[in-house]
Amino acid sequence: MPRVADQALPLQHWCVLSLRPRGQHAALRVAARRYGAHTLALSPFAIDALDDAPTRAALKQALRADVVLYTSPNAVATAALVQSLQARRGQRVLAVGSGTQRALRRHGVVAQAPLRMDSEGLLAMPALADVTEQRIGLVTGAGGRNLLAPTLRRRGAEVLRADVYARVALSPTPQALEKLRIALADPEHVLLPLSSSEALRQLLAELPASLRKPFSRIAIAAASARLADTAREAGFRRIAVATDARPASLLHAAIDAFV
Repeated sequence: MPRVADQALPLQHWCVLSLRPRGQHAALRVAARRYGAHTLALSPFAIDALDDAPTRAALKQALRADVVLYTSPNAVATAALVQSLQARRGQRVLAVGSGTQRALRRHGVVAQAPLRMDSEGLLAMPALADVTEQRIGLVTGAGGRNLLAPTLRRRGAEVLRADVYARVALSPTPQALEKLRIALADPEHVLLPLSSSEALRQLLAELPASLRKPFSRIAIAAASARLADTAREAGFRRIAVATDARPASLLHAAIDAFV
C-alpha cells in the first residue's frame, strides 16, 4: 500500500488565488495546502476599522435594536473593537453565514445563520419574514451590495445601519503580478475561489492587459449561483458552484468539477 506522502493530492500542481482582504489568507492557504495546492495572495482590499464618533453612535443604536444582523466576520471583529457585542435579553442576533456565526461565538454571542450563506439566505430566514415596525440593527461595512437595508425597509422595518469598517482598494504588487504571470502559463491549473463580486471587479480593473486573456481561462469556484453569474458575465467559462463560501466547500466544488 503506497504511503500517504507518495499519493497524488487532488490539487497537486495547482495555484489557488486568494482575493481575501489583506492579512486574511490563512484559512484558504491551509485548506489549499491540504489538497496539494499552493496559494497566491492577491488582496484587492484592506479592511480599515472605523472608530470615529458617528460610527460609535451608529453602532450603539444598532446594538439596541430588536434584531441585530452581522454581515461578515470583519463586521464582528471591527464592531468588537468599539464596544461589547453582548446581546440584550430577548434580542435576536442573526449572522450571514457560519464564519460570522463563529466570530460572534468567540465574543460570547449566540446567533442564528441561514443554510444559504448570503444576503438572500439571510432575508429568507423566518425571523425576518414579518418585521413590520421592528427595529433592526445592521452591523456591516461601507459599500457592499446594499440589498439588506432596502429590502427590510420595504418589509416595514426601521433599519439602524452601522458601517464599522471600510474597504480600502489595493493594487497588486509587481511581485504578485509576476507570480500570477508565471502561474497563468498554465491557466488550466489556476483556481479562483470566488466569494465576493466586489473583489473580482477590483482585481479585473487592476489586471494588466497582457494577463487578461489567460486569466479568463482559469477555473472559478463560486460561493453561490449569483457569483457564478457574475463570473460568467466577466468572461469566465470554467465555473463550478459551491454549497457555501467556506474554503473547504469551494475547493471541494473545484475538485469535483475540474479534477
